[in-house]
Amino acid sequence: VQLQASGGGLVQAGGYLRLSCAASGRTFSGYRMGWFRQAPGKTREFVAALSWSTGRTYYTDSVKSRFTVSGNNANTVYLQMNSLKLDDSAVYYCVAGPPSTLSTYEGRTYNYWGQGTQVTVSS
Repeated sequence: VQLQASGGGLVQAGGYLRLSCAASGRTFSGYRMGWFRQAPGKTREFVAALSWSTGRTYYTDSVKSRFTVSGNNANTVYLQMNSLKLDDSAVYYCVAGPPSTLSTYEGRTYNYWGQGTQVTVSS
């Protein structure tokens, strides 16, 4: 099973990028799929997620109203990132995990992680 993330790059502050993540080897029907990020010297941070079982979406406060998580066929998830800020620079990781009674915002509830794609926002 692989999660292949793409779409990262260099963009100026205020610009936009769209990240994509395609799963191979299985579909994640009923699972949650989403994104974490990690900047140099910082801890890994939840960004956004989508529950295939409920259709509900989740966002960390710093990206609400700027980022949108979406997907299709329970094996592809996207992250549309608008109004990008310098603080959004990080490696973004695609993740997938089963329904959990624990918090969707916790990395330990996801057991599939992609290789990461670099997002760099310049001034």
